[in-house]
Amino acid sequence: MEEAQKQKMKILCLHGFRTSGSFLHKQISKWDPSVFCHFDMDFPDGLFPAGGKSDIEGIFPPPYFEWFQFNKDFTEYTNLEECVSHLCEYITTKGPFHGLLGFSQGATLCALLLGYQAQGKVLKEHPPFQFFVSISGSKFREPSICEVAYKDTIKVKSVHFVGAKDWLKLPSEELATAFDNPLIIRHPQGHTVPRLDEASTEQLSNWTAKILLQSNASISNNEHELKNGETNKDDEEERPKELNTNTINNQRDASEIAGNHKELKVGEAIQAQH
Repeated sequence: MEEAQKQKMKILCLHGFRTSGSFLHKQISKWDPSVFCHFDMDFPDGLFPAGGKSDIEGIFPPPYFEWFQFNKDFTEYTNLEECVSHLCEYITTKGPFHGLLGFSQGATLCALLLGYQAQGKVLKEHPPFQFFVSISGSKFREPSICEVAYKDTIKVKSVHFVGAKDWLKLPSEELATAFDNPLIIRHPQGHTVPRLDEASTEQLSNWTAKILLQSNASISNNEHELKNGETNKDDEEERPKELNTNTINNQRDASEIAGNHKELKVGEAIQAQH
């Protein structure tokens, strides 16, 4: 059981402004548990205590946290560099992580880390992230940040939740354009982690199932390399067997998710709106 837990793909999940990791965990729990049941999800708290009133006071108990501070136009940021350094240290210490998930400020931060890593600015020794789940995310607006983070299309599999009544609807759509072939899942709600209907659950489940299948393919390739002599002879008999067990487990994981859903055709194209 412990060994199986170690083999799960890890997702770092960053909460929104003046909330908490435990609150984001509660929000995500509204989704069908089968979507992420084969992933190990980490929900840390923000670096700084909330510097003002939280929108979830009276809804969810404190303490509340924020990742960094910003001005009204979201063009100037305080403690952002310290926040990025903190997250990079956390990722290096607690990882490796395979994917990122974020809501609002957390999603904006996740996208920044992905862009910075792609440009070699941060996490040079950490394996490239494979996927990203953005809920009400947006881009930073400060030119010096944009010129680096969004310089090139970010080639990470991504899904973006965009709410019809979300005050960050247009910025969320704009963020999606920074990624290669993003999947857009729209919902009728506002600035929140939405409850998902059957169609949206199917889309997300198929998306995560494909990620598991790709992970399985990677394990299979490693197994093939091991069988062709890229390990010590003393280990050749045991290690491929261990990897083969993991391959079977991942195949079962992906099948459990994908088996009850139709094949998803990804590729909704959107254009940035300002």
